[in-house]
Amino acid sequence: MSKRNNFVFKALHIVAWVIFVGLCIEASALIVNFVFSLFKPEIVQNLYQKLDLSQMYNTNIWVYSGMYGFILTISILKAYLFYVVIMLLHKLDLLKPFNSYVAEQIKKISYITLGIGIFSLIAREISQNMTHYGIEIDKLNQFWEDGSAFLLMAAVIYVIANIFSRGVEIQNEIDLTV
Repeated sequence: MSKRNNFVFKALHIVAWVIFVGLCIEASALIVNFVFSLFKPEIVQNLYQKLDLSQMYNTNIWVYSGMYGFILTISILKAYLFYVVIMLLHKLDLLKPFNSYVAEQIKKISYITLGIGIFSLIAREISQNMTHYGIEIDKLNQFWEDGSAFLLMAAVIYVIANIFSRGVEIQNEIDLTV
């Protein structure tokens, strides 16, 4: 492996760690805010990222909890996605990349990405339906506006996972014949 490829690989590993830490901080802040808002409802308008859900909280605490549950699920899945990416980058051998661990991790990444996309689309539809009840949902769109992109990305990653699985099969056949 050339020095340039090794440098790019290390840079990608660092970028993945930075994104992972940022997503963990975001998910943790959202969890703390949710739990704190259940015990001290007067702070709901001062939540993380100026997420004022006090109207929703005052209308129905179950709707508030459900929508916040979607926010938490999506943010936790995004953090977990980058955790799996970091584990993949950590154990990936660029001299012999086709192994069963890499194929399984890439498939796991596609499933997590699919989950993020599905949860995002469901949450977006539910929040759109809540406008009929006069609940403002504009501040929530930032959490699931990219659901379609995650679905497309899941499909592409799944195809790549199948290519890697086939590569593992071919490499195992070659190893047996030699």
